[in-house]
Amino acid sequence: TVAFDLICASLTTVCELVLPMIVRTITDKATTNPAELTVKFVLMMGGFYLLLRVIDAAANYFMQSVGHIMGSKMETDMRGDLFHHLQKLSFGYYSEAKVGQIMARITSDLFQVTEFAHHCPEEFLIAGVKIIVSFAILCTKNVGLTLLMFAVLPFMLVFARHFNSKMRRIFKERNKQVGEINAQVEDSLLGIRVVKSFANEAIEEEKFRKGNLRFLELKAHSYRVMAQFGTSNRIFDGLMYIIIVMAGALLIGKGQLSLGDFTAYLLYATVLLNSIRRIVEFTEQFQQGMTGIDRFFEVLDAPIDILDAEDAKDIKNVRGEVTFDNVSFHYGEDAEVLHGLNLHVEPGQSIALVGPSGAGKTTLCNLLPRFYDVTGGRILIDGTDIREFTQK
Repeated sequence: TVAFDLICASLTTVCELVLPMIVRTITDKATTNPAELTVKFVLMMGGFYLLLRVIDAAANYFMQSVGHIMGSKMETDMRGDLFHHLQKLSFGYYSEAKVGQIMARITSDLFQVTEFAHHCPEEFLIAGVKIIVSFAILCTKNVGLTLLMFAVLPFMLVFARHFNSKMRRIFKERNKQVGEINAQVEDSLLGIRVVKSFANEAIEEEKFRKGNLRFLELKAHSYRVMAQFGTSNRIFDGLMYIIIVMAGALLIGKGQLSLGDFTAYLLYATVLLNSIRRIVEFTEQFQQGMTGIDRFFEVLDAPIDILDAEDAKDIKNVRGEVTFDNVSFHYGEDAEVLHGLNLHVEPGQSIALVGPSGAGKTTLCNLLPRFYDVTGGRILIDGTDIREFTQK
């Protein structure tokens, strides 16, 4: 599907590349020998161009329909991979991560990746074909004028690279801020009873207002950079046109360039600049897609802390004898919550865990099903270390 989509993308460039040659041929005949512009010749040119337009329409339909569906399938697979990985991550990851951030990555970020994955190969292939073919055709007419015309492109690429790096940083911050807003809304709404009980609505609104204004600030910054990028390209557009007009006029005056070739140069310049404009317009989507991919892999690359041993076995015929043997535990770099704890529970025996908040009661219970792994000692069920069993 991807290969056929790219073939269709190539076919959509044919009309734009052939039209200047048709106009050139007609212009040259009109200036040198108008009698050759017969009805048959004009109909033949028109029919040929109409055939190309039919091919262009069919290729464009495939790109717009099947191409987008292909991108959606990629998004679906990536979302499935992300959710599958999230299911494997330990409580340690979730104690640090915000659910709102995760939600942003699994929804809006992946949508941006879809648009990027579908359009990026098409747009760059179309632009590449137009630039290469235009260069080859124009070199057959006048090498000097062609090189002069294309001399502007390296400067455009340097500016594009500069602005692309700036936009990528801004979009990453902007997407992160969307996650922060999601997380804040989630916290506020999940705790709405507590908020209302303590009459803290104004405090929650102020927190949300600050986050919202920060997002506006980042978005405004991204639009300013996009405007700078667009303005620089418009300057280069004008530079390319004026080079062709001035140099072309001088060459026509010396008899080194025909009127038809001059017209073709202007049309090919339009084709090139339209391609560059499309790339400029696509740049925002491109950078958003790259940012989405970065954020996607940040989650996918998060290490799975708790893994089953290679020879782990399912637990069967459980009697219920539980032993904490010299168990110690701490969260990350924090101080130890448990140190050298020994506890033995016989099958059927009831044990009460009593103590103030933060004493480690919940932690003790979380260690038994391996929501966290002990940092010292071991936990046994029926005399077997729980790390010898599968987590399931």
